[in-house]
Amino acid sequence: MNPEILVDLVTKTMPFGKYKGWLLCDIPEHYLVWMHGQGFPEGKLGMWLSTLYEIRLNGLEEILRELKKRYPAKQ
Repeated sequence: MNPEILVDLVTKTMPFGKYKGWLLCDIPEHYLVWMHGQGFPEGKLGMWLSTLYEIRLNGLEEILRELKKRYPAKQ
C-alpha cells in the first residue's frame, strides 16, 4: 500500500453529502458501512473511502490516530 493514501485519509476532506468538510478519517463507521453497501464512488475518493472502511473493519484505527498527530489539520 502506498503510505500517501494513509496521509490523505487524515488530511483530505469529504467533498459532498452529509459529512462534507469532515476529514475522511473522521467519517462515522455507519456511513462507511452504508457506502460499502451502495458502492464506493469511482476515483481517488472511492479508493480512500474503501481503504478507510477496511481500516475500520480490521480495527486498525490506531494507525490513523498516530498519523493525525503527525499531520494536524490545517486551520
